[in-house]
Amino acid sequence: MTYLELINKVLARLRETVVTTANENTYSSLIGALVNDAKKQVESSVEWTALNSQLSIATVASTATYSLLGTDQSSIIKRGMNTDTNKYLTQQNFIWYTQKTELAASTTTGSPTDFVLNGVDASGQLKVNLYPTPDAIQTVKFDCIIHQADLAADATRLLVPAQPVLQLAYAMALRERGETGGQSAVEQFLVAEQSLSDAISIDAARQPGELDFFRA
Repeated sequence: MTYLELINKVLARLRETVVTTANENTYSSLIGALVNDAKKQVESSVEWTALNSQLSIATVASTATYSLLGTDQSSIIKRGMNTDTNKYLTQQNFIWYTQKTELAASTTTGSPTDFVLNGVDASGQLKVNLYPTPDAIQTVKFDCIIHQADLAADATRLLVPAQPVLQLAYAMALRERGETGGQSAVEQFLVAEQSLSDAISIDAARQPGELDFFRA
């Protein structure tokens, strides 16, 4: 479903005239903002299949820190892999990394086996430190969940399931507007919650084992 379609479906439920472009008037712009607010909430609810991305890094000798292009502070790193050794990287915490590097007598170099999150760069993208510090050009891949940028262009398609976003945006619009003579905001938030639950169940079935937990 496109950004404009989402806005118009909310407007129709509010008994308002549909528009030909997202920012046609102040009210359609407000509904667009609520659609994006709803999108963010739905995106943060679960690791949606549609938001899976794989990022590749070409390491540089003697360089430990790398930015993950296209990520932001809402992104999630699921796993990393050194494709040259065909082994997964172990995610460590920053205290572990500090002990391995700053307290070491010298810099350990070699083929990366571990990684640690190291904040964000000047563009707000996630940074990772690899350990040991690479000593040659290698390819490291990260499987990530990357949220879609705010919808702005009319024809931009929503990546996550549309129904939960639509129902939640409608609930937000009802709350903002007050009494409409029809569905109450409280009732609509319950509808949105059920819609989200249904969408999560459907998406989980697409990735069997992804949400399972196993005893070691």
